Amino acid sequence: MARIELVDQTLRDGQQSLWGMRMRAGHILAVADAIDGAGYRVVDLTGSSIFEVLVRFRREDPWKGLDAIRAAFTRSTLRAGTRTNGVVGMNVTPDSVIELWIRTLARHGIGSLWIFDCLHDVGQMLHVAKIARDAGLKPSPQINFSESPVHTDEYYAGIVRQMVAGGVAETIILGDEAGVMGPERARRWIRLMHEHAGDLPLELHFHNRTAMANLNHIIGVEEGARILHTAVSTLANGVSMPSTEVTIDNMRRLGHEVAIDDSRIPEVAEHFGALADEEGFQRGAPVEYSVAAIQQQFPGGMMGTLRAQLEQVGMEDRLPAVLEEAIRVRAEMGWPIMATPFSQLVGIQALLNVVQGERYRTIPDENLMYLAGWYGTPPGEVDQELLDRAAATERGRTILATDGAPQPTLQEIRRQYGEHLSDEELLLRFLIPGPDVDAMYAASSPIEPIYPLGGANGLAWLKDVLSTPAGRSVSVRRGPVSVSLRR
Repeated sequence: MARIELVDQTLRDGQQSLWGMRMRAGHILAVADAIDGAGYRVVDLTGSSIFEVLVRFRREDPWKGLDAIRAAFTRSTLRAGTRTNGVVGMNVTPDSVIELWIRTLARHGIGSLWIFDCLHDVGQMLHVAKIARDAGLKPSPQINFSESPVHTDEYYAGIVRQMVAGGVAETIILGDEAGVMGPERARRWIRLMHEHAGDLPLELHFHNRTAMANLNHIIGVEEGARILHTAVSTLANGVSMPSTEVTIDNMRRLGHEVAIDDSRIPEVAEHFGALADEEGFQRGAPVEYSVAAIQQQFPGGMMGTLRAQLEQVGMEDRLPAVLEEAIRVRAEMGWPIMATPFSQLVGIQALLNVVQGERYRTIPDENLMYLAGWYGTPPGEVDQELLDRAAATERGRTILATDGAPQPTLQEIRRQYGEHLSDEELLLRFLIPGPDVDAMYAASSPIEPIYPLGGANGLAWLKDVLSTPAGRSVSVRRGPVSVSLRR
């Protein structure tokens, strides 16, 4: 029987999938000891998009929050992530900024780097991995599964061989972001990856959108994988990961040893469940098997984005048409894998085609950049009619004729944003609109634990204190929380 290790995705992909990346550092600090003491191989914590959301919508300094979390997690290896050619948003980020992002993460205590490129530019992935290794991080590049005519076994075998030959990866992550891999393909695919990876450990990062990830975990372990990605139950399932609780139970029932202390996992699940209820976030829940989801291959977060965009123009009833159009657009764009940023590129193009009533009447700049190869080489052949439509406008001709995105040096970027800025502030100001960064700094407050008002360990008792007809003052303490009121 095998010894199974877990990577915790509660704080990164779980909340990214279900909370729209709104989790604050204080939410995590309240249960830091319970998570840190569980013995996860890695705790996946953050990424550049989470930084952006914290700044723009929470007015919270993500660097300050990262430092507070690092101080509270004294035993765990924390992981952050990056695309190989993009940090925040769907655009292409200069190489100099990506390197600064990685080195700054390392200085703030990140010990592991997830490296993501859905076009599988292995040369660029290995380049980023070497930067991470030199900065003291353990790099884990990801191979993303997809169903398409071009994503064959031979295609994937070539990728994993190149990653192994690069000699820099700590592990290889096998990702099924859209949750579309069936059990028969899972067995064949994971076996193939394991054969070509040799002694390099594999991590399984499978979303549970079509209710197959739990079974694929079991199949993956049978085929030699020993590291599984999970999230606690209230931030698991559906568009998120399989739950930690069921995964542990499954593995133990099958005779495997799970290298985890799960005694306090219910405490963590209850904490985030209560916060979800109070702040209006979605709790994780199982879903049904859906053929449509497999054909469309959208990650769950993109579904909500499309629905919201259609509601803004009063066309929410056209969502089925947009999803069907996305299948066609993806094929015409050369079968990019439906994960960031390409799920957004395909989805937005499909939405424009439907809303405007004319296919490719408008092609966004990011899609023109994709067609020009700024993100890398598309995995399949791009439809010639689409290329002709892209070249029919002056904007399209300009981007298609440009050899890649601009690559300013850090010195040039500093001259633009301010020579005096710290690396941390420079990154925020380059990646996020300046007014949002200004508002974040103006509103910045201490990073402190945030507890839900409800739940057995929550602060519901505060409601009773506030409604008590007291004299001129009242003071109450419960655990780490004290309240003093004076009239």
